[in-house]
Amino acid sequence: MTYRQMDDEIILPMWVPPGVVMRAPTEEQVGIGTVLPDLTIVLTPTTVVLRASVTADLTPVSRDAGDTGAAAPKDALLNILTTMGLVECYVTDWAGPEALIRGLNVKLGVPAYAGDTLTFTGVVDACEDGEFTVRVRGTVGLGDHVSGTVRFALPKR
Repeated sequence: MTYRQMDDEIILPMWVPPGVVMRAPTEEQVGIGTVLPDLTIVLTPTTVVLRASVTADLTPVSRDAGDTGAAAPKDALLNILTTMGLVECYVTDWAGPEALIRGLNVKLGVPAYAGDTLTFTGVVDACEDGEFTVRVRGTVGLGDHVSGTVRFALPKR
């Protein structure tokens, strides 16, 4: 597993497919129709609650299940900020650490509850003036949790 240092105290895992060395692709290597590797995330109750806390989401539905204070499946759901962050990370973890997000246009669908498995898929849809557009879809058991596009640029070499 590869880890991304966020600050002096928090180190978050960065998704990298097994056997892949993290390297930003060049513009010549990214073409229309390029398929991104799938990313599957198991949304454990602890994960959902911690992500809500990191984004300062104090809404009860995002963080606990009644008197116990512990989230249980179908009692806590992934919040919007976390979903947007996961969409961006899905693309930038594939495109490399130097990729620059230029735009995000997504639509939320069904909720992603603790206990669900969230699977991201993506494909490069367009390339215009050095900016690429990836069509992204995140699905859970109930259907599409998030869908839309991420626009990014790669560094000039």
